[in-house]
Amino acid sequence: MAEAETKSIDNASIKMIEKAASDGVNTAFDRAETMKPCPIGMVGSCCKHCGMGPCRVPLPKGREETPEEKQKRRGICGATAETIAARNFIRMVAGGAAAHSDHGRGVAELFLEVAKGEAPGYEIKDEQKLLQLALDWGVEIGDRSNNEIAIDIGEIALREFGKQEGELITLRKAPLKRQELWRQQGVAPRGIDREIVEIMHRTHIGVDQDYQNLLQQGVRASIGDGWGGSMIATELQD
Repeated sequence: MAEAETKSIDNASIKMIEKAASDGVNTAFDRAETMKPCPIGMVGSCCKHCGMGPCRVPLPKGREETPEEKQKRRGICGATAETIAARNFIRMVAGGAAAHSDHGRGVAELFLEVAKGEAPGYEIKDEQKLLQLALDWGVEIGDRSNNEIAIDIGEIALREFGKQEGELITLRKAPLKRQELWRQQGVAPRGIDREIVEIMHRTHIGVDQDYQNLLQQGVRASIGDGWGGSMIATELQD
């Protein structure tokens, strides 16, 4: 019991952990104790993004690296340790942004089906929220029905995923100073999917070797997730 309580504060989870132990079932907690992380991977110095690797560029052990050693410590393509670490990090960003944002896409698709009367059992319940969203997104209200308004909103939401230029409409929800900062730093996302694809493109061999540029793109994709795909899910589900 005491050991299980170090792994969770939820009573139901504690009981399941204890049952797994008594049944001889191996859990993630057990595997975490026995798994020894790769020391090179832990510092982001291993790259396996192309067929010429994997390339490992760890720091020398127990001493200061000389400038000559640092110059030579590169992958086959010429990527430095900083570039490799940035590549690895923003590819994780791309995976997380894709997962979160694709949830938003699913919500938008269902919302549109509901608006068209193609999803039995679902209905739009919060008329006030619908009308507020229409105002925020520039959808005409007039004497149109809720479903007609909702169709326009759903179509706008889905278009945000495939946009190629401009800015996401959902960025308007952010404070004005924050919006200006994003524009000044060049990280205002153009389209949700585009920023994820650009990460995959720029982290491949022979494309972007500048770790600062890579991290900037990671920020852009992250904003596209949090203030794009995830924001769409929140707006439509609420």
